[in-house]
Amino acid sequence: MLHIKDALDFEDFFQVLLHDQKIELDTTLLKRVSESFDFLKEFSENKIIYGVNTGFGPMAQYKIKEKDRVKLQFNLIRSHASGMGKPMEPMYVKALMLARLNTLALGKSGVHSSVIETMTSLINKNITPVIYEHGGVGASGDLVQLAHLALVLIGEGEVFFEGERRKTKEVFNSENIDPIKIELREGLGLMNGTSAMTGIGIVNVIYAKRLLDWSIFCSSAINEIVQAYDDHLSEELNNAKLHVGQQKIARKMRSHLSDSQLTRDRNEHLYSGNHSEKEYFKEKVQEYYSLRCVPQVLGPVYDTIENVKKILLEEVNSANDNPIIDVKSKQVYHGGNFHGDYVSLEMDKLKLVVTKLSILAERQLNYLLNNKLNNILPPFVNLGVLGLNFGMQGAQFSAVSTTAENQMLSNSMYVHSIPNNNDNQDIVSMGTNAANITKTVIENSFQVISVELVTIMQALKYLDFNDKLSSKTLEKVKIFENIIPEIKEDLSLSETLEQVKVYLQNNDAY
Repeated sequence: MLHIKDALDFEDFFQVLLHDQKIELDTTLLKRVSESFDFLKEFSENKIIYGVNTGFGPMAQYKIKEKDRVKLQFNLIRSHASGMGKPMEPMYVKALMLARLNTLALGKSGVHSSVIETMTSLINKNITPVIYEHGGVGASGDLVQLAHLALVLIGEGEVFFEGERRKTKEVFNSENIDPIKIELREGLGLMNGTSAMTGIGIVNVIYAKRLLDWSIFCSSAINEIVQAYDDHLSEELNNAKLHVGQQKIARKMRSHLSDSQLTRDRNEHLYSGNHSEKEYFKEKVQEYYSLRCVPQVLGPVYDTIENVKKILLEEVNSANDNPIIDVKSKQVYHGGNFHGDYVSLEMDKLKLVVTKLSILAERQLNYLLNNKLNNILPPFVNLGVLGLNFGMQGAQFSAVSTTAENQMLSNSMYVHSIPNNNDNQDIVSMGTNAANITKTVIENSFQVISVELVTIMQALKYLDFNDKLSSKTLEKVKIFENIIPEIKEDLSLSETLEQVKVYLQNNDAY
């Protein structure tokens, strides 16, 4: 059970999202939320508070009558539940809900405690609102996506529950869940924030970290396949550069290859002094960049993922709402904490480095498939009859086209602001779009890595290196032998590639 009192960390999200850990709310948290609600209720009696007794956005100049305040919140929720496109996957919605619950639990929003209590029930029962990918511009928060969350919390709309798409009212009745109470600004409090982009972003980080480890795994295994010299991974060389990410990638690869009998010590070969060649060395002095420069290429990926994680956790533990209710100073502050530029920029950075990771995987794949480059494997790692069979030739097209899509998608959303809302929102973050596109780039990269991994398995079959492989490579080889066939006769690889992709997404490399 995850006990929520103050800030959430990355491990909390990991446990709730991937291991279905249940959550419970601390009594001090509930007290904090109730105090915020009570203060706002009293404070707003004779003052003009945005979204409590005014209209919204460019219509904030219109005063709302006392008798219409509750209807105002319902109108806001229903009118903005206008998303389009594909429904978000349940895990991403669950992350969105946990992110929104956490920011409301800070007691800076003045919402009724039933909001976080009902959301807790939905999270624990794996009831996820139907929320669409398209709609949010990421300033004034993820209004459209979060409106669909609010729509479910008032007992309307649709949810996914036990693998089915059902009416919210039916599920609430069967599970004895009460809709939230709308009293002051519950609609606006739910919608005015960055929780959609942040929730999606946190899941993106979870998968990006896993993807990075699989890239390290593949890079290490290829170093064994080509019997590369090991000094490009040395502590001395990589510590000569001060980047933490580069040093960590090199350290992980050294650990992976520590008991390999295939990688070579330059001292025993090119530094031995025993060379008969006078003008031309048949043996490669240095490997191609896609093998030799892995720490330098994946180092920035590591550092960026870590920084993205830091910014997202700062965002999820912040009051990203407007206005901000400050009980301590007994004041209500109007501003723009709902603006998603921090998250949008980090999502753009993340998709850039993940795209670079997919480019590295594609180049490593090409090296294995091109016998004129590697000089040790048959063309396309073809284990059948050359000319009659095709090996991994067809799968390469899928990897190349997917990598090209990543390159196109890695263009920035952060700078694609389009004014809307009668120019009230005249500069926006497009953070949710950025997060969704990053999600696609990560999924694409798992596909590219899958083609690379199937090819690595064919190469290892051809070379019959198992007795010399590092223990970490061999451990996974034994697992993949149950998924990946030895391809001598041509067959459709789509099902195999999908199975490998699913395995990579759901399992750690180390």
